[in-house]
Amino acid sequence: MPYQRELHVTGQVATPPNKLDAAVLKIAGVVVLGAIMSILDITVVSVALPTFQVEFDATYAEVAWTMTGYTLALATVIPLSGWAADRFGTKRLYMLALLLFTLGSALCATATSIEQLVGYRVLQGLGGGMLMPLGMTIMTRAAGPERIGRLMAVLGIPMLLGPICGPILGGWLIEAKSWEWIFLINVPIGAIALVYAWFALPKDKPQPSESFDFLGMLMLSPGLALFLYGVSSWPEAGTFTATKVWLPMVSGALLVIAFVLYSFKPKHPLLDLRLFRNRNLTVSTLSLFVFIIAFMGAGLLFPSYFLQVRGESTLQAGLLMAPQGIGAMLTMPIAGMLADKIPVGRTVPFAMALIAAGFFTFTQVGTDTSYVLLCGSLFVMGLGMGGTMMPIMTSALRTLNHHDVARGSTLVNILQQIGGSIGSATMSVILTSQLNKSTPIPGTNPPITEAQAAIASHHVTVPLPPSVIQQGLEFVAQSFATTFWVGFVLVLATFIPIAFLPRKRQAASPDAAGEGTVETPVMIH
Repeated sequence: MPYQRELHVTGQVATPPNKLDAAVLKIAGVVVLGAIMSILDITVVSVALPTFQVEFDATYAEVAWTMTGYTLALATVIPLSGWAADRFGTKRLYMLALLLFTLGSALCATATSIEQLVGYRVLQGLGGGMLMPLGMTIMTRAAGPERIGRLMAVLGIPMLLGPICGPILGGWLIEAKSWEWIFLINVPIGAIALVYAWFALPKDKPQPSESFDFLGMLMLSPGLALFLYGVSSWPEAGTFTATKVWLPMVSGALLVIAFVLYSFKPKHPLLDLRLFRNRNLTVSTLSLFVFIIAFMGAGLLFPSYFLQVRGESTLQAGLLMAPQGIGAMLTMPIAGMLADKIPVGRTVPFAMALIAAGFFTFTQVGTDTSYVLLCGSLFVMGLGMGGTMMPIMTSALRTLNHHDVARGSTLVNILQQIGGSIGSATMSVILTSQLNKSTPIPGTNPPITEAQAAIASHHVTVPLPPSVIQQGLEFVAQSFATTFWVGFVLVLATFIPIAFLPRKRQAASPDAAGEGTVETPVMIH
């Protein structure tokens, strides 16, 4: 049978397949709302950890579980999203995810103990873990292969702006209102998103024929949760040899390896690793994985530099990160259009070069580095980010057929989650180990180092000579610079897998549009 190309018709007017019409943009709006809630929530909560320590009279290790519990819930539920999307339909599952996330947010605001807050964060994570892979699936099916680049650029906006806007929003809400509002703000957004999804998303056409892979679930979900728990515990323990680090990491890794060996046997595995036979998907996901480790890990330290070295407030640190988001907003729409026309292997290396150029500045930071230089470097990095992440994700999903899109987006999201956790933990451990080399101050009780005194001096009066404080600040700045050097080397390492991205135009799968195309298809032979 000859290949049939769809010409989408809205009413009586034919819409070229490479244009984003109103119906597709309406669907994109639903997904962006969910992505904004999910991604902002991670970064907003990160700035509230000191507040949680005071409110709940808890240690930092205890309040850190508000982040770790959310991450572990994400890791547990993401592998299920591909099967569940095929079994129950993307619309129903997406609305369930929105409901769980919104309900979890409302409950978090009512927490009276740190244990309650962690439990409610887990409920949030169960919903949030499904929002991103399901959103990618919905948008890919709605847009079709010829428009996926532009539509993924729309989804990329909250993915890149979340780490920038989160600290600003979180700092403002905590200062102007109270900590409860960082969760309450999700409730009206979630309610709007639920109503919007009910009317905007196309009717489900589930495929209930596939059996559920219970054995695979018993290996993969606990394996990912254990592995990420160990990784998340690494910065606090300070060493890999700590039992709470290596034991769950090794146990989780063994379970994941067992799943990989097993997954090729069942006809319908929980996570279809057979998709990696698609060279385009393999190269793209590997490139994205290395990029996430390199950039997202070090990227979390940028606001920490402004807080700990320069003594800025949380709100001010968030505002200083804004140029990065502005740069990404400028290039992302352009990158989305180019991804639909030009092979990503010809554009992504140039975007990565911008990231590397901007990143290098941070390897030279000191106690008085020009804000103009730093903000300019963040802007250049933002330009590169806008032309990197979403084009790679577009390349990963473009050649998959309709049935494989949900499972492909699940693979991509799992690797993103693992890469982000590994990158964050690695950079945190390196920075902590550098700071621990600081000279102890004689006569202090309890004993503190020059670095600890310098950081504390931004918030309280420290009875030490200014020369000691300055020396401590210089040591902290040098510790950040050393850590950024590691991040810079990892950024350069990203060029290796990127070199194998497709440099020739690849044909999309003929049935990639499939379900979810919202216009009336007219078949042209």
